[in-house]
Amino acid sequence: MIRGSAVLALLPLPLLAACDRAAQDPPPPALVPVLALASLADDNAAPFRAQPRDEITFAGELTQGGWIKGRAPQGANSIRLGETELAVDEAGNFFAAFDRDAGGSMALVAEFAGGEVVEHELEIAPRAWNIEHVNVAKRSGGSSEAWWKKREPEWLAIKAAREKATGATGWQQDFIWPVQGRISGRFGSQRIYRGEPGSYHSGLDIAPGAGTPFVAPADGVVVLAADNFSLEGNLLIIDHGQGLNSAFLHAERLMVKEGDAVRQGQHIGNVGASGRATGPHLHWSLKWHDARLDPLLFVDPDA
Repeated sequence: MIRGSAVLALLPLPLLAACDRAAQDPPPPALVPVLALASLADDNAAPFRAQPRDEITFAGELTQGGWIKGRAPQGANSIRLGETELAVDEAGNFFAAFDRDAGGSMALVAEFAGGEVVEHELEIAPRAWNIEHVNVAKRSGGSSEAWWKKREPEWLAIKAAREKATGATGWQQDFIWPVQGRISGRFGSQRIYRGEPGSYHSGLDIAPGAGTPFVAPADGVVVLAADNFSLEGNLLIIDHGQGLNSAFLHAERLMVKEGDAVRQGQHIGNVGASGRATGPHLHWSLKWHDARLDPLLFVDPDA
């Protein structure tokens, strides 16, 4: 099962950070499964059923970079996490997640006709990220106008792809590893340059060797298949539904195209070193809306 630059600094940063180093970070701490009123993580539990009016049922990884799956109470008009309204399928099932820098608590709220609400205050466990302090000045985030002229259309294409809703249902599945190999960079690691934070590593780097095939970790629809982007190189983004999507950077080649429906385990590309990469590896990142998530919390570490 699932474990549970721009011309000026004012311009938006790229949505996908390229991998410019191989960070050897310690593994994340052991995490405690979430339980609210009833558990969805019990392998012997009954299938989902409509919840009584006063229940929100959910389970998952209640920590920074983590996620939950659950079911809305029967008769609820809407359900939200913080200020984000959640998509709910016909059976009332939902997915939600927590950014790498999520605060200590978030409210999970179901609303009913007439103004009645059911609310759970979720405690989001902090993570001990690998932070490296270096005694050098941080490089400027600014770039030349010529570079941004090339980069802006790429940035806009990534942004548009992340916002597409395809109705995919891969979010319901237990994710699998896209490829097996040495972990050369972990999600959330960061450098501090003489007291000034740099960008944190936004995904998981896996280095199985150049040309190794990688597969879809869950069902989805290809919302972007791009060649030769400035930072990402050959880039693939797959929508898994409910606002959850995967991005795969630096591929040697892509085996699918935009609009393709892919199945879990399907060969979708080969590992490479395209774009801004120091060596062949697969950078896999996960986002839920604007929240960046830790792929290690979606897969079985022993698989």
